[in-house]
Amino acid sequence: MKKLLSLSLSFLFILLPCFTVSGSSAGDKLVVAVASDLHYNQPREKLEGDIDDEVYFYANRRAAMEDESGFIIDEFLSQCAGNESVEFVLIAGDLADNGRRIEQEHLDVAAKLRAFEEKTGKQVYVVNGNHDTGRGEEDVTNERFREIYAQFGYDEALDTQEGTLSYTADLGDKYRLIAADSCDPGKSTEDGLTSDRVDWIVSQAKKAREDGKYPVLMMHHNLLPHMPLQRILSHDFIVRNHTAVAARFADAGIRIVLTGHEHGSDVISYTSPSGNTVTDFSNTSLTMYPLAYRVMEFGDEKITYSEKFIDKIDYEALTSAVDGYTDKQLEPMRADLNAYAKGFFKAGIRYRLWLSLTPEKLGVAEDKFYSDLVYTAVNGLVDILDMPLYGEGGLKEKASEYGIDIPDSGYKNGWDVATEVVGYHYAGSEPFALDSTEVTLILRIADFLLLEDLSTVNDKVFLGAANKILSNFGTDTVCADFTKAATKVFGPVTAGEYFILAIASPLLYGLAYDRDGLEDNNGEIPGYGADMSNAEAVSSAARDFFEKLRLYLSMFFKYFTRIFTKAFIR
Repeated sequence: MKKLLSLSLSFLFILLPCFTVSGSSAGDKLVVAVASDLHYNQPREKLEGDIDDEVYFYANRRAAMEDESGFIIDEFLSQCAGNESVEFVLIAGDLADNGRRIEQEHLDVAAKLRAFEEKTGKQVYVVNGNHDTGRGEEDVTNERFREIYAQFGYDEALDTQEGTLSYTADLGDKYRLIAADSCDPGKSTEDGLTSDRVDWIVSQAKKAREDGKYPVLMMHHNLLPHMPLQRILSHDFIVRNHTAVAARFADAGIRIVLTGHEHGSDVISYTSPSGNTVTDFSNTSLTMYPLAYRVMEFGDEKITYSEKFIDKIDYEALTSAVDGYTDKQLEPMRADLNAYAKGFFKAGIRYRLWLSLTPEKLGVAEDKFYSDLVYTAVNGLVDILDMPLYGEGGLKEKASEYGIDIPDSGYKNGWDVATEVVGYHYAGSEPFALDSTEVTLILRIADFLLLEDLSTVNDKVFLGAANKILSNFGTDTVCADFTKAATKVFGPVTAGEYFILAIASPLLYGLAYDRDGLEDNNGEIPGYGADMSNAEAVSSAARDFFEKLRLYLSMFFKYFTRIFTKAFIR
């Protein structure tokens, strides 16, 4: 799922030296629990919702388990308390869902963290996310956030940056946490990692090295892309100029960055032209499928990480606080909370996309000359996603009229397969290769959508007048008939559609199949004391870059070869 690393001819710099922190004794280890995006909500008195689903009717467009969030946080802290090896708990922002304006949510979270510290003696460190402070007169300010969470980093701060919520604190004897405020003070979701903030982080990393400490960075926004073209398609979730910033961090000695915001579990590395590597650990939202966090063990030679799940909550406390839960909800929760969370997630994602797939949400007014085109295409997309994949009148039957073969599977409709792939993206370690049933289904559904919408739009707009006249003679599907007839000559897709699929395939492949060599959920990487030469780091990064380039080019050539074959060799 990783975007092409923006590497220049970095192998020219393999002779530049990298560094290690001196004076550290081998064998010492540090174990931390890392969570992000708690998105705590005060539970409602009664479940309410708008989704037509017997179990998940109360799911929301964020697909986050809002009413259960406080109880999920309680279980997370309970697991950290019970894990004797965990020394610190780190939380990478968005502690409260409505934290910008509802101070009580922050007070509730802080009370949970305070009770945890008092009970266990383990220190919690937090940093702010874009949901945590606001900009209006009645919003929670940065100063108030600092006051509420003073006990969780700010009181112990070795250094702070004026005008931000950034600070540093030591994690044991060998590591130093740089908790950086990456939020824009004037915009709701975009990063605010300005040049002066980057300079401050770099200076703190260098100071940590001078003090004999290994610098570990934690911030809310992603440092590196965790999905294809993230800077373009989802620019609010990644820092601007991320390649240049990552190079500065790596060369300053930062090897580990802990982030959140994108809600996906993913690990990706970048090697600077000088041969220094930084790895960005993006953490999923704790209160959203897969209800997970990481435990990381830092050793000189290697850093290992493992995924931990919230597998239960206090159901009696939940039902006492919130009215309206039924046995059809509580029984599957108790049987497999993670599976329940996945169903909740898929219902929420479908609801979110359904809300977004309207001309109004797309900003298309009815009086625009192209409104009929957009209305028809969008409505056609929703209809196709709703359509059963199999059976009489199903998508498989209709697609066969265009020569498109929909493979057999256990999925019910387009929504089902699409939300399944998205779910794996959020959970990490995506298993769907390009020839998998899931990817094949999505690409062929897209193929059918292009052809079906083409005929429908032409029916309604371009050939509407002709169809109206011809309908008097009993023929009112001119364009659909023509398109279906054309596929018998040119095959199920046109050259233009092959081009679209050639663009879509690498993007979908990157979203659905993680093949960068780093395990997202359970794995290990070299530690701060590991002797990883510049030549080895640059060579590894270069191999990864050219392998991805080879793969993407092969996809383009495959589609364009089909175009040539259909056009000239029939």
